[in-house]
Amino acid sequence: MTKGQRTISIASKFNSRARAVVFQGDCRELIETIPAGRMRLVVTSPPYNIGKVYEKKKALDHYLQLQREVICACTNALAPGGSLCWEVGNYITKNSILPLDIPIYQIATECGLTLRNRIVWHFEHGLHCSKRFSGRYETILWFTKGDDYYFDLDPIRIPQKYPNKKHYKGPKAGALSCNPLGKNPGDVWVIPNVKHNHVEKTEHPCQFPVELVERLILSMTREGDWVLDPFMGVGTTLAAAIKNKRRGAGAEIVAKYVKIAQKRIREAAAGTLRTRPIGRPVYEPPQTDKKTNKSGRRTRS
Repeated sequence: MTKGQRTISIASKFNSRARAVVFQGDCRELIETIPAGRMRLVVTSPPYNIGKVYEKKKALDHYLQLQREVICACTNALAPGGSLCWEVGNYITKNSILPLDIPIYQIATECGLTLRNRIVWHFEHGLHCSKRFSGRYETILWFTKGDDYYFDLDPIRIPQKYPNKKHYKGPKAGALSCNPLGKNPGDVWVIPNVKHNHVEKTEHPCQFPVELVERLILSMTREGDWVLDPFMGVGTTLAAAIKNKRRGAGAEIVAKYVKIAQKRIREAAAGTLRTRPIGRPVYEPPQTDKKTNKSGRRTRS
């Protein structure tokens, strides 16, 4: 870190005066120390119980009971009008898949939350399947604690397809027919996942991109609000929170991931965290055809 860059003190236990809290251990132990109603937003992607290196596969009933305990604890930590965003994929068995958003919806509603959106996150890279179609999306379930919830669309608007389109008749003829700040990004988000050549890649095998979390943080919190990630991994949620002048708390069991998270949080505070720019279009490789040997370059017939 060069002279003049900001530093940040990272607490190891919850402290309401801290900017960042990184707890090494079971997230339930962290959440127990958080005063009721303190968090404005919970964002996480829990283990999918498929036997990744950082998890021990459990019986499905046991796994879902753990999810229930954590979601209900997070609900207690949420402020009235706060949001909980649970990002999940599929639980995979030998012969079938279970979309985890199905049981998570039931659990969260029983904990007193209301579903506002089911957001589909689409990406183009992942496991190549041979006996079913390859999975290329996951879902984010956005719940709120009560009906009087905070949501600000303006910070996450995307460019209009026809930015200068105007009403052509009626009392508004000649006026813009679209919001000049941009349009609603909708509930299908096309954001590259973090794979080997991604600028944000760490050694964590299931890391999600900063941009994905930023959309949630910027639209569902104000500056200075608390954001909680009970399954923190390498700290993407906390880094995104600090980068955008919020405060973040998270828990992680694996020591090496905790160290990576702390490093990324410090980089976010210093403004040196490497991220894929928000809103950058997805890369499309040059098109080729039978009459070209390189994109746009004709071969001799």
